[in-house]
Amino acid sequence: MPTNLYGPGDYYHPEKSHVIPALISRFDKAAKNNLERVICWGSGSPRREFLYVDDLADACKFVLEKWKPHKEDIKYLNVGTGSDMKIKKIAEKIAEKCGFNGQIFWDSSKPDGTPKKQLDISKIKNLGWAPKTSFDEGLNLTISNYRYLNNKNLLRQ
Repeated sequence: MPTNLYGPGDYYHPEKSHVIPALISRFDKAAKNNLERVICWGSGSPRREFLYVDDLADACKFVLEKWKPHKEDIKYLNVGTGSDMKIKKIAEKIAEKCGFNGQIFWDSSKPDGTPKKQLDISKIKNLGWAPKTSFDEGLNLTISNYRYLNNKNLLRQ
């Protein structure tokens, strides 16, 4: 069972996509257009865990090659990073990486969602797997891919 995923080829609609691609779309456009502020939904206080898509692929390969479950053994494996971060911090990181220097306005009339979503990944870690892509590295790769797709008019929106 994977946690929230992000990475190249995601759906980057600024209002209809998941958190990371929506924020990338909003902040990149705001930076290019020298906007003074970007509106983000909720309070920014909920915590989320995100896994880079290539790490999920790596985990699937690892499990297929290494995991030999027995009848009484583990029935499922959570796949994630084992750590979470406030949405506010994620937005700030994306804003910085996109070159946005304006104000981030949190619209508390919009829903926050569940206060915390984080998986216990101890079972897969005990088998010897861990994610390889840091959150910052994954964001850099995803933003780069977004910009490439955007410049080529290939974004799914």
